[in-house]
Amino acid sequence: MKTLEPIQYPLLDHINIPADLRLLEKSQLPQAADELRAYLIEKISQCGGHFGSGLGTVELTVALHYVFQTPHDRIVWDVGHQAYPHKILTGRKDRLTTIKKQNGLAPFPKRTESEYDTFGVGHSSTSIGAALGMSLGSQITGNSREVVAVIGDGAMTAGMAYEALNHGGDLDTNMLVVLNENEMSISPNVGALTRMLIKIVSGRTYNRMREKSKRIMRRGSWLWRFMSRWEEHAKGMFVPNTLFEELGFHHLGPIDGHDVGQLVEKLEVAKEIKGPKLLHIITKKGKGYKPAEEDPIKYHAVGTFNPAEGIQSKAKPSKPSYTEVFGQWLCDMARIDNHLVGITPAMREGSGLVEFSKLFPKRYFDVGIAEQHAVTLAAGMACEGAKPVVAIYSTFLQRAYDQLIHDVAIQDLDVLFAIDRAGVVGPDGATHAGNMDLSFLRCVPNMVIMAPANENECRQMLYTGYQHAGPVAVRYPRGKGPGAAIVPKMSALDIGTAERQRKGDTKLAILSFGALLEAAKEVAEQLDATLVNMRFIKPIDRKMIEKIARTHEYIITVEDNVIQGGAGSHVNEVLNELKLDASVLNLGLPNQFQDHGSREELLSEAGLTPEMMSQQINAFIKKKPNTQVYSL
Repeated sequence: MKTLEPIQYPLLDHINIPADLRLLEKSQLPQAADELRAYLIEKISQCGGHFGSGLGTVELTVALHYVFQTPHDRIVWDVGHQAYPHKILTGRKDRLTTIKKQNGLAPFPKRTESEYDTFGVGHSSTSIGAALGMSLGSQITGNSREVVAVIGDGAMTAGMAYEALNHGGDLDTNMLVVLNENEMSISPNVGALTRMLIKIVSGRTYNRMREKSKRIMRRGSWLWRFMSRWEEHAKGMFVPNTLFEELGFHHLGPIDGHDVGQLVEKLEVAKEIKGPKLLHIITKKGKGYKPAEEDPIKYHAVGTFNPAEGIQSKAKPSKPSYTEVFGQWLCDMARIDNHLVGITPAMREGSGLVEFSKLFPKRYFDVGIAEQHAVTLAAGMACEGAKPVVAIYSTFLQRAYDQLIHDVAIQDLDVLFAIDRAGVVGPDGATHAGNMDLSFLRCVPNMVIMAPANENECRQMLYTGYQHAGPVAVRYPRGKGPGAAIVPKMSALDIGTAERQRKGDTKLAILSFGALLEAAKEVAEQLDATLVNMRFIKPIDRKMIEKIARTHEYIITVEDNVIQGGAGSHVNEVLNELKLDASVLNLGLPNQFQDHGSREELLSEAGLTPEMMSQQINAFIKKKPNTQVYSL
């Protein structure tokens, strides 16, 4: 096995906070950046985490903390994939290998973790709005701060970014937006904006003049400084006016985002310019680690690996993930029905659409990081008889909630939502936890909501939802299921029907919704309880609930959603409407934001392991309540 030589960090060893960095001479910054990149590669190869994005922002991170007086000045990182170098330079270097682990560093900037993390992020395209708010807030409170938003060109495909630009360009603030263009988010970027940025970067006359002058002039001379300021005005002679300038932003660049000296100079120029400004930089995702440069998708987020060898191909696991089950179903269904279209908000790989995009390119639509548009686009397609399938993460669907209600549900349009990463997600933390979708979907009229308990049920539910005329959501967890055999033939389930899995000899019944059925089976065996796989959250099987209530004294509901407003709450409502007395215990996720950790750790924290559920049920039965009791 290949290994790398031990790495020394003569500068980085003495940089614990940005103030230490600012003690360096400018001539030392390239070495500091090289050490920072080497440290990132060494540590993330040991623990895993987001990788390629951070490699691309090393020089920018060094330059930002060198020029601005952080933490007094504010840096707002968009999404947070790119913020690992920032964590290293801001007092968390020695804890980097704990990232994404329970009680370790958060995978994204988090206000409670560090004063240098000025705004908590996880979803994209919030940085400009937050930075604008901070800039205005500092004016109102009398603080004199510089505020910088760092946003990737992938995140610039979202409407929120333009709402903030539209507002910020009309205000008297000194906010700086750094547009980090690397042609990638997680998937390659799409859309007209990408073409516009390429056009700006490829202004040949302008770029030839700039590069030639850089070779002639000595860096740092008075002529260099003069030309640096002149170039921002001369650029307009050769490069078309950009959207950003039309919105009121002074547009600097584009410049090489891996030239730390030039970055420092441009940031210092930007500080002198009054009003809103945007610095356009060009970087390469995965910069400095050749395998990541060549395959930025593969190296976006990594597990542990040997940096001398790179990520090695592994044998395909014997059982597919839920995401893979969806991807296979989508291709199979598309072969049967040429009206099927697949829509994703920039999550081709994560949502399992790679094969579909290759086989059916004319029926595949990546809309960029634009969840709202994805849903309304689907609604418009449905109006014309197409059969749209929106593949979306649970936590991202939250961003399109108004469109789901206003554009799809009110009009009762035929749209299938394949909701990935539902329930407990794990290492990415609260921003990516899909623990509220049952609650926010269940209250929407016209919605049908299903939660599969295994892989085959997921396939059949997707088919069921596709056949139904109206809005349907099938929500499934991240990762693998219990390993159920998948039946290739697709059969529609009876809408709103549950399935009894086990008849117990006690007065105890467990109603399970979705992915926790296997754990519920263990509990049912231990306690000799009746077990029902409810399958449908809406419409719920009222007949089954009534039958269970009339034949059992205790009813336990189990779900991987917050208890408030979830599937168990629906059971409570049915019992109340039918005026049936039963002692009910609702088990589910807590009404709090759980921090990052493995799925197993977070389920244990929520009391949803078989052992912990049995303990709670036994304690509940011993109390022998005479009326309904709803666990909180």
